[in-house]
Amino acid sequence: MRLVKPVDGAKALKAFIDFPHDLYKDDDNYVPELFLAQHDLLKPGKHPFYKHSKLQTFLAYDNGKVVGRIAAIRNNNHNAYNQANDGFFGFFDCINDQEVADLLILTAANWLKSEGLSTMIGPANFSTNETCGLLIENFDVPPMAMMPYNAPYYLTLLENAGFTKKVDLFAYYVATNTVEDKSVRLLDVLQRRLQRSGITIRTINVKKFDEEVAKVRDVYNKAWDANLGFVPMTPDEFAFMAKDLKMVLDPDFCLVAEKGNEFVGFALGVPNINQILRKVKRGRLLPTGIFKILFGLKKIDDLRVLTLGVIDGYRKLGIEACLYGTIIKNARIKNKRGAECSWMLEDNYLMNHAIDELGGDLYKKYRILEKSL
Repeated sequence: MRLVKPVDGAKALKAFIDFPHDLYKDDDNYVPELFLAQHDLLKPGKHPFYKHSKLQTFLAYDNGKVVGRIAAIRNNNHNAYNQANDGFFGFFDCINDQEVADLLILTAANWLKSEGLSTMIGPANFSTNETCGLLIENFDVPPMAMMPYNAPYYLTLLENAGFTKKVDLFAYYVATNTVEDKSVRLLDVLQRRLQRSGITIRTINVKKFDEEVAKVRDVYNKAWDANLGFVPMTPDEFAFMAKDLKMVLDPDFCLVAEKGNEFVGFALGVPNINQILRKVKRGRLLPTGIFKILFGLKKIDDLRVLTLGVIDGYRKLGIEACLYGTIIKNARIKNKRGAECSWMLEDNYLMNHAIDELGGDLYKKYRILEKSL
Protein backbone atom coordinates (compact mmCIF):
# COMPACT_ATOMS: atom_id res chain seq x y z
CA MET A 1 0.00 0.00 0.00
CA ARG A 2 1.34 3.41 -0.98
CA LEU A 3 0.59 6.54 0.98
CA VAL A 4 2.04 9.94 1.85
CA LYS A 5 2.27 11.19 5.43
CA PRO A 6 3.36 14.51 6.97
CA VAL A 7 6.69 14.36 8.77
CA ASP A 8 5.85 14.36 12.45
CA GLY A 9 8.47 13.86 15.13
CA ALA A 10 12.19 13.23 15.34
CA LYS A 11 12.09 9.70 13.89
CA ALA A 12 10.26 10.81 10.75
CA LEU A 13 12.54 13.82 10.33
CA LYS A 14 15.58 11.56 10.51
CA ALA A 15 14.02 9.32 7.85
CA PHE A 16 13.33 12.39 5.69
CA ILE A 17 16.97 13.52 5.89
CA ASP A 18 18.39 10.02 5.37
CA PHE A 19 16.24 8.90 2.45
CA PRO A 20 18.56 10.26 -0.30
CA HIS A 21 21.47 8.27 1.17
CA ASP A 22 19.60 5.05 0.52
CA LEU A 23 18.24 6.17 -2.85
CA TYR A 24 21.73 7.00 -4.16
CA LYS A 25 23.75 4.38 -2.31
CA ASP A 26 25.09 2.97 -5.60
CA ASP A 27 25.69 6.34 -7.28
CA ASP A 28 29.35 7.42 -7.13
CA ASN A 29 28.45 11.03 -7.96
CA TYR A 30 26.09 11.49 -5.02
CA VAL A 31 27.30 13.70 -2.16
CA PRO A 32 25.53 13.33 1.21
CA GLU A 33 24.42 16.49 2.97
CA LEU A 34 25.65 16.85 6.54
CA PHE A 35 22.95 15.54 8.85
CA LEU A 36 23.29 18.35 11.40
CA ALA A 37 23.06 21.04 8.71
CA GLN A 38 19.94 19.47 7.19
CA HIS A 39 18.40 19.03 10.63
CA ASP A 40 18.88 22.72 11.43
CA LEU A 41 17.41 23.64 8.05
CA LEU A 42 14.30 21.48 8.41
CA LYS A 43 13.44 21.65 12.09
CA PRO A 44 11.03 24.57 12.66
CA GLY A 45 12.57 27.23 14.85
CA LYS A 46 16.19 26.46 13.99
CA HIS A 47 16.55 28.44 10.76
CA PRO A 48 15.59 32.16 10.51
CA PHE A 49 13.30 31.29 7.58
CA TYR A 50 10.69 30.16 10.09
CA LYS A 51 10.43 33.65 11.55
CA HIS A 52 8.52 34.81 8.48
CA SER A 53 7.46 31.69 6.54
CA LYS A 54 6.72 28.00 6.88
CA LEU A 55 6.95 24.60 5.24
CA GLN A 56 5.49 21.15 5.60
CA THR A 57 7.52 18.05 4.85
CA PHE A 58 6.05 14.77 3.63
CA LEU A 59 7.27 11.19 3.21
CA ALA A 60 5.95 8.63 0.75
CA TYR A 61 5.76 5.01 1.90
CA ASP A 62 5.30 1.72 0.06
CA ASN A 63 4.31 -1.01 2.52
CA GLY A 64 6.10 0.87 5.28
CA LYS A 65 9.29 1.60 3.33
CA VAL A 66 10.20 5.21 2.51
CA VAL A 67 10.18 5.70 -1.28
CA GLY A 68 10.04 9.49 -1.62
CA ARG A 69 10.01 12.87 0.07
CA ILE A 70 8.95 16.45 -0.63
CA ALA A 71 8.52 19.79 1.17
CA ALA A 72 5.74 22.27 0.47
CA ILE A 73 6.94 25.80 1.16
CA ARG A 74 5.19 29.10 1.79
CA ASN A 75 7.75 31.90 1.53
CA ASN A 76 5.96 35.05 2.66
CA ASN A 77 8.97 37.29 2.05
CA HIS A 78 9.21 36.11 -1.56
CA ASN A 79 5.55 36.85 -2.20
CA ALA A 80 5.65 40.25 -0.50
CA TYR A 81 8.79 41.35 -2.38
CA ASN A 82 7.67 40.06 -5.78
CA GLN A 83 3.97 40.90 -5.29
CA ALA A 84 3.22 37.26 -6.07
CA ASN A 85 1.17 34.38 -4.74
CA ASP A 86 3.69 31.60 -5.32
CA GLY A 87 4.14 28.35 -3.50
CA PHE A 88 7.34 26.34 -3.68
CA PHE A 89 8.35 22.72 -3.42
CA GLY A 90 11.76 21.46 -2.41
CA PHE A 91 13.74 18.59 -0.89
CA PHE A 92 12.21 16.42 -3.61
CA ASP A 93 13.62 12.91 -3.93
CA CYS A 94 11.81 9.91 -5.30
CA ILE A 95 12.27 6.42 -6.67
CA ASN A 96 11.73 6.09 -10.42
CA ASP A 97 7.99 5.56 -10.11
CA GLN A 98 5.44 7.98 -11.55
CA GLU A 99 2.69 6.96 -9.12
CA VAL A 100 4.88 7.78 -6.11
CA ALA A 101 5.96 11.09 -7.65
CA ASP A 102 2.34 12.02 -8.43
CA LEU A 103 1.27 11.24 -4.87
CA LEU A 104 4.03 13.42 -3.42
CA ILE A 105 3.34 16.32 -5.76
CA LEU A 106 -0.44 16.13 -5.25
CA THR A 107 0.00 16.14 -1.48
CA ALA A 108 2.34 19.14 -1.58
CA ALA A 109 0.07 20.93 -4.06
CA ASN A 110 -2.97 20.42 -1.82
CA TRP A 111 -1.06 21.87 1.14
CA LEU A 112 -0.06 24.90 -0.93
CA LYS A 113 -3.65 25.36 -2.13
CA SER A 114 -4.86 25.18 1.47
CA GLU A 115 -2.51 28.10 2.12
CA GLY A 116 -4.26 30.08 -0.63
CA LEU A 117 -1.30 29.93 -3.04
CA SER A 118 -1.81 29.72 -6.80
CA THR A 119 1.43 28.37 -8.28
CA MET A 120 3.95 25.66 -7.45
CA ILE A 121 7.60 26.44 -8.26
CA GLY A 122 10.74 24.43 -7.66
CA PRO A 123 12.74 22.66 -6.67
CA ALA A 124 13.91 25.33 -4.21
CA ASN A 125 14.98 24.83 -0.62
CA PHE A 126 13.54 27.51 0.55
CA SER A 127 14.09 30.03 -2.25
CA THR A 128 16.68 30.91 -4.87
CA ASN A 129 18.88 32.11 -2.00
CA GLU A 130 19.36 28.48 -0.98
CA THR A 131 19.98 25.29 -2.95
CA CYS A 132 17.66 25.23 -5.95
CA GLY A 133 17.23 23.81 -9.42
CA LEU A 134 16.86 20.39 -11.00
CA LEU A 135 19.95 19.00 -12.71
CA ILE A 136 19.07 18.36 -16.37
CA GLU A 137 22.48 18.08 -18.09
CA ASN A 138 25.72 16.29 -17.12
CA PHE A 139 25.04 13.62 -14.51
CA ASP A 140 28.57 12.23 -14.74
CA VAL A 141 30.31 14.76 -12.48
CA PRO A 142 29.62 15.17 -8.73
CA PRO A 143 27.99 18.45 -7.70
CA MET A 144 30.09 21.31 -6.39
CA ALA A 145 29.60 22.76 -2.91
CA MET A 146 26.02 23.86 -2.22
CA MET A 147 24.74 22.67 -5.60
CA PRO A 148 21.99 20.07 -6.06
CA TYR A 149 22.20 16.63 -7.57
CA ASN A 150 19.49 14.28 -8.79
CA ALA A 151 18.95 11.30 -11.06
CA PRO A 152 18.13 11.94 -14.76
CA TYR A 153 14.61 10.53 -14.43
CA TYR A 154 13.44 13.35 -12.13
CA LEU A 155 12.69 15.67 -15.06
CA THR A 156 10.39 13.08 -16.65
CA LEU A 157 8.58 12.51 -13.36
CA LEU A 158 7.97 16.22 -12.87
CA GLU A 159 6.98 16.94 -16.47
CA ASN A 160 4.53 14.02 -16.42
CA ALA A 161 3.07 15.56 -13.24
CA GLY A 162 2.29 18.76 -15.15
CA PHE A 163 5.36 20.92 -14.56
CA THR A 164 6.85 23.06 -17.32
CA LYS A 165 10.06 25.06 -17.58
CA LYS A 166 10.23 28.39 -15.81
CA VAL A 167 13.93 29.16 -16.29
CA ASP A 168 17.25 27.37 -16.72
CA LEU A 169 20.33 27.98 -14.59
CA PHE A 170 23.85 27.64 -16.00
CA ALA A 171 27.01 26.31 -14.38
CA TYR A 172 30.38 26.97 -16.03
CA TYR A 173 33.71 25.38 -15.30
CA VAL A 174 36.80 27.56 -15.69
CA ALA A 175 40.12 25.69 -15.66
CA THR A 176 43.10 27.65 -14.34
CA ASN A 177 45.45 26.27 -16.99
CA THR A 178 43.29 27.36 -19.94
CA VAL A 179 41.53 30.46 -18.63
CA GLU A 180 41.86 33.65 -20.65
CA ASP A 181 44.08 35.60 -18.27
CA LYS A 182 43.61 39.10 -19.64
CA SER A 183 42.01 40.15 -16.36
CA VAL A 184 45.09 38.84 -14.50
CA ARG A 185 47.58 40.57 -16.82
CA LEU A 186 45.70 43.85 -16.54
CA LEU A 187 44.97 43.50 -12.84
CA ASP A 188 47.49 46.10 -11.66
CA VAL A 189 46.34 48.59 -14.31
CA LEU A 190 42.67 48.06 -13.50
CA GLN A 191 43.25 48.35 -9.75
CA ARG A 192 45.19 51.61 -10.14
CA ARG A 193 42.37 52.99 -12.27
CA LEU A 194 39.83 52.04 -9.62
CA GLN A 195 41.98 53.53 -6.87
CA ARG A 196 41.90 56.88 -8.66
CA SER A 197 38.13 56.69 -8.21
CA GLY A 198 38.54 55.78 -4.55
CA ILE A 199 37.69 52.09 -5.04
CA THR A 200 39.85 49.32 -3.64
CA ILE A 201 39.66 45.52 -3.92
CA ARG A 202 40.59 43.58 -0.81
CA THR A 203 40.00 40.31 0.99
CA ILE A 204 37.39 40.13 3.72
CA ASN A 205 38.61 40.94 7.22
CA VAL A 206 37.90 37.78 9.20
CA LYS A 207 38.70 39.56 12.48
CA LYS A 208 35.69 41.83 11.82
CA PHE A 209 33.61 39.04 10.32
CA ASP A 210 30.17 40.03 11.63
CA GLU A 211 30.65 43.67 10.66
CA GLU A 212 31.87 42.74 7.19
CA VAL A 213 29.02 40.25 6.68
CA ALA A 214 26.45 42.97 7.39
CA LYS A 215 27.94 45.12 4.64
CA VAL A 216 28.13 42.20 2.23
CA ARG A 217 24.43 41.53 2.79
CA ASP A 218 23.64 45.06 1.63
CA VAL A 219 25.58 44.44 -1.59
CA TYR A 220 23.89 41.08 -2.10
CA ASN A 221 20.40 42.48 -1.67
CA LYS A 222 21.12 45.40 -4.03
CA ALA A 223 23.20 43.66 -6.72
CA TRP A 224 20.85 40.71 -7.29
CA ASP A 225 17.52 42.48 -6.78
CA ALA A 226 16.56 42.28 -10.46
CA ASN A 227 17.11 38.52 -10.75
CA LEU A 228 14.12 36.33 -11.42
CA GLY A 229 12.51 35.18 -8.17
CA PHE A 230 14.95 37.12 -6.00
CA VAL A 231 13.99 37.76 -2.39
CA PRO A 232 16.16 39.87 -0.06
CA MET A 233 17.79 37.94 2.74
CA THR A 234 17.04 39.09 6.27
CA PRO A 235 19.97 39.92 8.56
CA ASP A 236 19.36 36.69 10.50
CA GLU A 237 19.21 34.56 7.33
CA PHE A 238 22.41 36.05 5.94
CA ALA A 239 24.22 35.66 9.26
CA PHE A 240 23.07 32.02 9.47
CA MET A 241 24.44 31.29 6.01
CA ALA A 242 27.68 33.19 6.71
CA LYS A 243 28.24 31.23 9.91
CA ASP A 244 28.13 27.97 7.96
CA LEU A 245 30.40 29.30 5.21
CA LYS A 246 32.94 30.62 7.71
CA MET A 247 33.93 27.05 8.59
CA VAL A 248 35.35 26.50 5.09
CA LEU A 249 36.08 30.11 4.13
CA ASP A 250 39.35 30.98 2.43
CA PRO A 251 39.73 34.79 2.60
CA ASP A 252 41.81 34.77 -0.61
CA PHE A 253 38.60 33.96 -2.48
CA CYS A 254 36.26 36.19 -0.48
CA LEU A 255 36.72 39.67 -1.94
CA VAL A 256 35.06 43.04 -1.52
CA ALA A 257 35.16 46.20 -3.58
CA GLU A 258 35.11 49.16 -1.23
CA LYS A 259 34.63 52.90 -1.67
CA GLY A 260 35.16 54.81 1.52
CA ASN A 261 33.29 52.84 4.16
CA GLU A 262 30.82 51.36 1.67
CA PHE A 263 30.97 47.99 -0.06
CA VAL A 264 30.03 48.33 -3.73
CA GLY A 265 30.96 44.86 -4.97
CA PHE A 266 31.52 41.38 -3.66
CA ALA A 267 32.79 38.00 -4.87
CA LEU A 268 32.81 34.72 -3.00
CA GLY A 269 34.55 31.54 -3.97
CA VAL A 270 34.48 28.60 -1.58
CA PRO A 271 36.61 25.44 -1.58
CA ASN A 272 34.65 22.56 -3.06
CA ILE A 273 33.96 20.86 0.26
CA ASN A 274 32.03 18.17 -1.64
CA GLN A 275 35.36 16.58 -2.51
CA ILE A 276 35.48 15.60 1.16
CA LEU A 277 31.78 15.18 1.91
CA ARG A 278 31.55 12.42 -0.70
CA LYS A 279 33.52 10.31 1.77
CA VAL A 280 31.47 11.21 4.87
CA LYS A 281 29.10 8.27 5.29
CA ARG A 282 25.44 9.33 5.51
CA GLY A 283 26.51 12.88 6.34
CA ARG A 284 27.54 12.04 9.91
CA LEU A 285 30.44 13.95 11.44
CA LEU A 286 30.93 11.28 14.09
CA PRO A 287 32.86 9.16 14.63
CA THR A 288 35.21 9.82 11.68
CA GLY A 289 33.53 12.41 9.45
CA ILE A 290 34.91 15.41 11.32
CA PHE A 291 38.47 14.16 10.83
CA LYS A 292 37.93 13.62 7.11
CA ILE A 293 36.89 17.26 6.83
CA LEU A 294 39.66 18.69 9.02
CA PHE A 295 42.44 16.76 7.28
CA GLY A 296 40.96 17.04 3.82
CA LEU A 297 40.54 20.81 3.50
CA LYS A 298 44.09 21.42 2.29
CA LYS A 299 43.70 18.78 -0.43
CA ILE A 300 40.72 20.44 -2.11
CA ASP A 301 41.74 21.55 -5.60
CA ASP A 302 38.46 23.01 -6.90
CA LEU A 303 36.47 26.12 -6.08
CA ARG A 304 32.90 27.17 -6.56
CA VAL A 305 32.43 30.88 -7.25
CA LEU A 306 28.88 31.29 -6.04
CA THR A 307 28.46 35.06 -6.02
CA LEU A 308 30.03 37.95 -7.89
CA GLY A 309 28.14 41.19 -8.13
CA VAL A 310 28.45 44.96 -8.19
CA ILE A 311 25.73 47.39 -7.16
CA ASP A 312 24.06 49.68 -9.66
CA GLY A 313 26.09 52.81 -10.39
CA TYR A 314 29.43 51.01 -10.13
CA ARG A 315 29.07 48.46 -12.91
CA LYS A 316 31.26 48.43 -16.03
CA LEU A 317 34.02 50.34 -14.24
CA GLY A 318 36.33 47.32 -14.17
CA ILE A 319 35.36 46.07 -10.71
CA GLU A 320 34.02 42.79 -12.08
CA ALA A 321 37.25 42.18 -14.03
CA CYS A 322 39.35 42.90 -10.93
CA LEU A 323 37.31 40.47 -8.84
CA TYR A 324 37.63 37.73 -11.47
CA GLY A 325 41.32 38.49 -11.99
CA THR A 326 42.13 38.34 -8.29
CA ILE A 327 40.33 35.00 -7.87
CA ILE A 328 42.15 33.53 -10.88
CA LYS A 329 45.50 34.83 -9.65
CA ASN A 330 44.98 33.41 -6.16
CA ALA A 331 43.70 30.10 -7.54
CA ARG A 332 46.93 29.67 -9.50
CA ILE A 333 49.06 30.55 -6.48
CA LYS A 334 47.18 27.93 -4.42
CA ASN A 335 47.37 25.29 -7.17
CA LYS A 336 43.63 25.05 -7.71
CA ARG A 337 42.56 23.02 -10.73
CA GLY A 338 39.71 25.37 -11.56
CA ALA A 339 36.42 26.83 -10.45
CA GLU A 340 32.75 26.34 -11.12
CA CYS A 341 30.90 29.62 -11.63
CA SER A 342 27.31 28.92 -10.69
CA TRP A 343 24.62 29.52 -11.03
CA MET A 344 23.77 32.05 -13.76
CA LEU A 345 20.30 32.74 -15.11
CA GLU A 346 20.14 31.72 -18.76
CA ASP A 347 19.14 35.28 -19.73
CA ASN A 348 21.91 36.98 -17.73
CA TYR A 349 23.74 37.76 -20.95
CA LEU A 350 26.27 40.12 -19.38
CA MET A 351 27.61 37.58 -16.87
CA ASN A 352 27.33 34.62 -19.22
CA HIS A 353 29.28 36.52 -21.86
CA ALA A 354 31.94 37.51 -19.32
CA ILE A 355 32.49 33.87 -18.34
CA ASP A 356 32.52 32.83 -22.01
CA GLU A 357 35.27 35.38 -22.57
CA LEU A 358 37.24 33.82 -19.71
CA GLY A 359 37.08 30.48 -21.50
CA GLY A 360 34.45 28.97 -19.26
CA ASP A 361 32.82 25.71 -20.29
CA LEU A 362 29.03 25.60 -19.90
CA TYR A 363 29.11 22.09 -18.49
CA LYS A 364 25.91 21.77 -16.44
CA LYS A 365 22.36 23.03 -16.63
CA TYR A 366 19.66 23.14 -13.99
CA ARG A 367 15.99 23.96 -14.33
CA ILE A 368 13.35 25.65 -12.21
CA LEU A 369 9.88 24.32 -13.04
CA GLU A 370 6.36 25.54 -12.34
CA LYS A 371 2.71 24.58 -12.56
CA SER A 372 -0.57 26.28 -11.75
CA LEU A 373 -2.56 25.07 -8.77
